[in-house]
Amino acid sequence: MSIALEVQAREDLQKSQTKLLRSKGEIPAVLYGYNIEPITIAVNEIELIKTVRDEGRNAIISLNIDGESYNVMLHEYQIDPIRGDLIHADFLAVDMSEELEVNVSIVLEGDAIGVKEGGVLQQPLYELLVRAKPNEIPEQINVDVSNLNIGESILVSDIKAASNYEIVEEETTAIATILVPDEVSDEPAEDSETAEPEVINEKKEEA
Repeated sequence: MSIALEVQAREDLQKSQTKLLRSKGEIPAVLYGYNIEPITIAVNEIELIKTVRDEGRNAIISLNIDGESYNVMLHEYQIDPIRGDLIHADFLAVDMSEELEVNVSIVLEGDAIGVKEGGVLQQPLYELLVRAKPNEIPEQINVDVSNLNIGESILVSDIKAASNYEIVEEETTAIATILVPDEVSDEPAEDSETAEPEVINEKKEEA
């Protein structure tokens, strides 16, 4: 089931009109793709952000333009590097019966045995490339790391795809790894100076 989003067609593409558009909380956008000529449109920035947050990055959106409805996905978007505002969006019209290749977020679950024993969990891969029909694209793919020991990894080949989608990522790519902790000598230093312990920074997931 898709969620509806109302947009308006744009005829005047002058910079002055685009500036006026943004001052009203709207952003310029383009609709293109399956069985449609490109259409320049305007969409409410807050409504679009809320839709993506609530439904997910790969959600099917029913885009309503002047009485016409199109099944679309948010294909690309641009963010102002200084203010962080959404400034442009591209919508891709899709054929609901045809498969697409899209990136799906990977979410690690569980407390790894290796971490409990002092290892460091790293996640080299945050998205998985899958092939599926638009309405069968998973919102996210959960990976259980509970049984992962120090020195072990979970590869793409270890993930079991559901019947409604196919994983097309390289099978040898690591998703999660437990690194061996650095060995620290238990013997006290003979001189008065104490070496600083090495600090291992956990890699933060990008937003």
